[in-house]
Amino acid sequence: MTNLTKVRRIVAAALMLTLVLAAAPSLTTAEARPRTTVSRTLCPYDWRRSTYQLKRMIRCAARHWSVAGGPHQALSVARCESHFNPGAYNSGGYAGVFQQATSYWPGRSDTFGFHDYSVFNGRANIMVSLRMAHRAGWGAWACG
Repeated sequence: MTNLTKVRRIVAAALMLTLVLAAAPSLTTAEARPRTTVSRTLCPYDWRRSTYQLKRMIRCAARHWSVAGGPHQALSVARCESHFNPGAYNSGGYAGVFQQATSYWPGRSDTFGFHDYSVFNGRANIMVSLRMAHRAGWGAWACG
């Protein structure tokens, strides 16, 4: 093997390594990404005013995130889980409109744009739940 061939192989290997490293996201980049947020203007219904307004918010969010089964399925799950009660709680540790597991809520609310919101906040519970349903379907819910 000539010196020129060795140099070409080294240059080719270095180029390939550079391309691989450039394409892979670094940990610092992934950690620096901002949290996902949900616009306050998305589905701007006041869930505290009435069950009707809460249902409007569910329909709007279900359409926005194209959840499986659409608004009808989302309303059906919320009705079954809590009877549309944002203050619903059961002894198994599930709370809110969509009966989110309170032990998982802090991580889920952070992931889906509602950092430091209570599981009993109707808007946060609805938006987080419907984004979860958009990603993974209704399998996480007993009534799904």
